[in-house]
Amino acid sequence: MSEAQAEIKGLEQPGPSDFQDPLTAREFKRAAVWLGMALGIVLIWALAQPLLLIMAGLVFAAILDGGTRLLGRVLPIGRGWRLAIVAIAGLAFLIWTFYFTGSSISAQFEAFRTVVVDQFNKLSQWASATGIMPRSAGQQFGTQLMGSIGRLTSWVGTALGAISSLAMIIVIGVFVAIEPRLYERGVAWMLPIDKRADFYGTSARMGFTLRRLMAGRLLGMAVEGVGTWILLMIGGVPMAALLGILTGLLAFLPNIGAIVSGVLLALVGFSAGTETGLWAIGVYFVVQTVDGYLIVPTVAKRSVDLAPALVLGAQVLFGALFGIMGLFLADPIVAMIKVFLEESAGNKAENAGGA
Repeated sequence: MSEAQAEIKGLEQPGPSDFQDPLTAREFKRAAVWLGMALGIVLIWALAQPLLLIMAGLVFAAILDGGTRLLGRVLPIGRGWRLAIVAIAGLAFLIWTFYFTGSSISAQFEAFRTVVVDQFNKLSQWASATGIMPRSAGQQFGTQLMGSIGRLTSWVGTALGAISSLAMIIVIGVFVAIEPRLYERGVAWMLPIDKRADFYGTSARMGFTLRRLMAGRLLGMAVEGVGTWILLMIGGVPMAALLGILTGLLAFLPNIGAIVSGVLLALVGFSAGTETGLWAIGVYFVVQTVDGYLIVPTVAKRSVDLAPALVLGAQVLFGALFGIMGLFLADPIVAMIKVFLEESAGNKAENAGGA
């Protein structure tokens, strides 16, 4: 190398394409992070439905795992046998329920829709006559509400149309419940070694929280559904079995489910008379009081203390973005995010204290 070339090389500085420059490398990493976040958001949006199916499968796995753990307290046999007992018992219950109530309840759906439409028309006419609601506004709102109720009853009546999604959820849930640690170790393998301990702790807390949350939901669904069915039948309210099943299903949706079931109970109850309507309203408040002040605080709220406004806002947002599946999964997703943020904050505080 000549003296002139050596002098020129000594004066040269790294350019924008030279990754040996610390500033260039830092800016490139920052741009890559932002680009990765943007691509991640796009992928999540594009794959929202499959991701929700996977989340639903994990929720179902938490239900199976919770039942398996609970059975292990009284039946000291292998986990696989306990899981099989829980799965078979759940399947048998569903078959018995559909066999026992299927024929009579399926015939009640059309009558139920007719009663709700007639009752709302009477309510709208009364509100228009007293000046509470303009007639045009009542008709427009009634059209929208009846369309929603029609879609609801249609969806319940044609639930077999979603059999493929339901089968996928069941398959994912069963496989994860059979060997949850296998999938947990698979995710941890993709993380740095020094982050795996924190991941295992967060994963264990998420699993515990999800199991307690689902235990509260299932117990609440059973109490609300059976309690509503029996009390409405005692009071002579029409379609007590159908209203009990709808109330039990809607109990999976905190806040929104209670409001919808209350409206349906009142409309159907008043179709049979004032005393029957008042009885239906009384049944609603009794059942909701038992669920809200006994079951939820005892089972779920000890492990998942979610603000009602936060859950309601998440339900509205997820329902608008992802439909009925987002509405059903809003509560578990918010609970998981809350646990993740709490664990992340706790881990950072521990690391800072240790340093």
